[in-house]
Amino acid sequence: MKIYTKTGDSGTTGLIGGTRLPKYDLRIECFGTVDELNSYLGLIRDQEIPSDSKAILINIQEQLFALGSNLATDPELQNNLKGKRFQTPVLKSEATTLLETAIDSMNDGLPPLTHFILPGGHSTVSYCHIARSICRRSERITTKLHAKQPVSKEILIYLNRLSDFLFVLARKLSMELKAEEIKWFPKKTN
Repeated sequence: MKIYTKTGDSGTTGLIGGTRLPKYDLRIECFGTVDELNSYLGLIRDQEIPSDSKAILINIQEQLFALGSNLATDPELQNNLKGKRFQTPVLKSEATTLLETAIDSMNDGLPPLTHFILPGGHSTVSYCHIARSICRRSERITTKLHAKQPVSKEILIYLNRLSDFLFVLARKLSMELKAEEIKWFPKKTN
């Protein structure tokens, strides 16, 4: 497989199914942002974190590839691709359930959340917060696309839950790494 095809030199990108769109198209922005998020998850996974956290991050990265391939498929051709050389994997509700189970499990061992927390305290925790904010951006962009061209409801739900997972993971890693969680208290103005 050749890495460079030169087909994008004119400022367009091909969707699965062959349709070409400008590189600035909202659909391209959606799966490009999911790719950015996936790269940050790889960075988190490369840190000194427990093996159970690494395992779930690998699962999430695999789900994001499925999610991204759905976003990268021309919705007009989605049904026509069944039985063809490449079938787009489907993101199932079980993927969201896995996130919810992990969130609940991690949250059980954490002190109650009473205030907003400033991102930071340790580089690994900061990477989680960066990934969380990229995930939120991905969710906003995908919701915008959904308003124009329907997107699988499971994709929207998964992105929403994933940002929650990344927030709780940041808190869990803060505790494990003995990093200080700095609570945010609004300053009173006169």
